[in-house]
Amino acid sequence: MINALRGMKDLMFEDAKRYIYVVDTASKIAQRYGYNYIETPILEETALFKRSVGESSDIVGKEMYQFEDKGGNDVCMRPEGTAGVVRAFIQAKLDRTQNQKYRFYYYGPMFRYERPQKGRLREFHQFGVESFGEEAVEEDFTIIQMVADIFNALGIGYTLKINSLGCPECMPKYRDELINRLHSIKDDLCSDCQRRVSTNPIRVLDCKNSHCQELLTDVPKICDRLCNSCKSDFEKLQYMLDRSSIDYTIDKHLVRGLDYYTKTAFEFVSSEVGAQSAIAGGGRYDRLVSFLGGKDTAGVGFALGVERILELVKMPKSSREGYYMGIMTEEARDILFDIAHKKRVDSKVIVEYAKKSLKAHLKGADRANARYALIIGEDELKSKSVWLKDLETKEEQVISVNDL
Repeated sequence: MINALRGMKDLMFEDAKRYIYVVDTASKIAQRYGYNYIETPILEETALFKRSVGESSDIVGKEMYQFEDKGGNDVCMRPEGTAGVVRAFIQAKLDRTQNQKYRFYYYGPMFRYERPQKGRLREFHQFGVESFGEEAVEEDFTIIQMVADIFNALGIGYTLKINSLGCPECMPKYRDELINRLHSIKDDLCSDCQRRVSTNPIRVLDCKNSHCQELLTDVPKICDRLCNSCKSDFEKLQYMLDRSSIDYTIDKHLVRGLDYYTKTAFEFVSSEVGAQSAIAGGGRYDRLVSFLGGKDTAGVGFALGVERILELVKMPKSSREGYYMGIMTEEARDILFDIAHKKRVDSKVIVEYAKKSLKAHLKGADRANARYALIIGEDELKSKSVWLKDLETKEEQVISVNDL
């Protein structure tokens, strides 16, 4: 027997229902915020993620499904969604339009070769949005508000963490100060952090090692070194969150470790999803479009991990829906199919092909969670009618095919 690969999982039955519900709920909310759907290829050039995610990151260094295709191209399965959307944005020359705002949402599978655990798979699904061309911090707030709306609609509790990563004016000075401080404690840090000191020092702050976090207590934090512009935006973001009654905490260790990330960084976390507590995260990346060869364009977005929240979703109570149709005489088969096809114009219809007793059909209708059981027997066939039962009200009637 051939099984699914380790870390990859089939979606069916209740999980499939929950997945569709999450995606539909998030999509409808994104549309209300003015976002349009975009779908990018699962397979992209490896260079796209080396330039966007960063060669020093664990994703690029250890986790990408990377290979050479039959044409000799270096390609990989996408490990995240933002880079592909930015690539599509540039390829469509949208970065060359003046004073235009573009807002996209997407969902689908991502791939990372990492150790599977609760809430973390090698093939996983994300829902995300990307906004281009809006520099105002109000857009950062609006996206955070959208994520909160999605989780509230899904019945999921969360804690919001925010930080500011500065800008090209204040970040380089802070980075130099941080590197000097990290060198003084480098030998006591974990091996990953020792490597990051020289390759990606900002990421040291985000280390999950408890010993490293103790050592980092007195290390300078970027949100304490902001220039006037960044400080003003960060204070405005807090004001807007306070005004909207969205609870949050300032996490000075919350970072994005690449140079094109600027100002706002945020993360939604839950204590109900195991060790991987983050259920959504995002921030502003005003320099990513230019990093990937486009014109300078402001950008901000988020992504949420669908598998991480599936078990937390509060599904609406399932109500009976549509028709279950069956026959008690073989001669009624043709007319049953005619009726089913017409009703499918606006209703869900499940047809039982086999001739069965009324009792057996009613059991089938119950299993299908149908609202109506529509049965044709010999008497109904002769009178050109159907026997119809409302399985919620228990009302029964015989109705002509024309009136149906």
